[in-house]
Amino acid sequence: MKYSPLIAGFFFMENQRIKLLKKLLPGFIPLFVFIAVDEIWGTRTGLIAALAIGSVELIWIYIKEKRFDRFVVFDTLLLMALGGVSILLDNDIFFKLKPGLIGLILCAILGLSAYSSVDIIGAMTRRYMKGTEITDEHLIQFRKSLKLMFFVFLAHSALVFYAAFFMSDTAWAFISGGLFYILFGVVFLVEFLKQHRRQKSIQDEEQLPVVNEEGKVIGKAPRSVCHNGEKILHPVVHLHVLNKSKAIFLQKRPGDKLIQPGKWDTAVGGHIEFGEDLEASLKREAWEEIGLQNFSARFVTKYIWESEVEKELVYVFITHDYQSINLHSNEVQEGKFWTRGQIKKNLGKDIFTPNFEHEFEMLKL
Repeated sequence: MKYSPLIAGFFFMENQRIKLLKKLLPGFIPLFVFIAVDEIWGTRTGLIAALAIGSVELIWIYIKEKRFDRFVVFDTLLLMALGGVSILLDNDIFFKLKPGLIGLILCAILGLSAYSSVDIIGAMTRRYMKGTEITDEHLIQFRKSLKLMFFVFLAHSALVFYAAFFMSDTAWAFISGGLFYILFGVVFLVEFLKQHRRQKSIQDEEQLPVVNEEGKVIGKAPRSVCHNGEKILHPVVHLHVLNKSKAIFLQKRPGDKLIQPGKWDTAVGGHIEFGEDLEASLKREAWEEIGLQNFSARFVTKYIWESEVEKELVYVFITHDYQSINLHSNEVQEGKFWTRGQIKKNLGKDIFTPNFEHEFEMLKL
């Protein structure tokens, strides 16, 4: 069974995110060791224990993986620095702020990766997941996850700062440690349930073929996924109908259409269904949209059209058989023939769809 790119991308990125988290988890261990030891034997003993654990981790990771884990080094050194300042000033507030400061650093990294072109997390993922192919669909889902993680870390950091100043040591220890994993677990569960619910809702939806730039079918995806901005390449057919004077028949899109409502467009345009060939698709769409039957068509060209919501591989055809046109569908508001002069006079005036204007220049009639 082939999953849609959206569902496959979600499970892929969740798997990659779990692997990445496992890589980063050792860096948090010194902090949790300190929290546990500090509760029983005090700050100095907790710092010594944390330093010892951090050192053991570094040695173990180096022996096992032949690398120094910079996150463990960073976490341990920051723990020692803030803990040392806290001891020297006889005030543990500096140490208590440490998880919040780390959280803010992570927020900065996540924010840059999610909202700018500086993709730090993406670079880390590619380094840790060498040899794993990451597609554009995966990156889109990953960026959505990063945005969610950014706000989770930001909220957690704010809670840490609040707990450090206004709550008990026990409350601070829970918020700075265990609460993080609870929040992460809740976010993961919510995301999983959302995707699972969406998968169920699209099981009965029309499936469109997913193609490469040459037109080879490489999978399938629900219609809604192809139109939600993920730019999954899928094929469509366009048919231009000409009369004896070479005027072009255009259809006017209904005002309730989501895409380009109320504009004049190619006579026939529609998606190729999964498992359907070009000829069958062209005949079906011609009948469904303008009632055209018993026509012959000539292939003109194919090209890729990309809008804000979708990415299509367009197969363009021309026919001179127009006599059987019969507008019988509510998918078309009205239709009429336009001369080349009328079309040229109105180009760029928001009367025609951008797709038609682009295609009109290619026809060279």
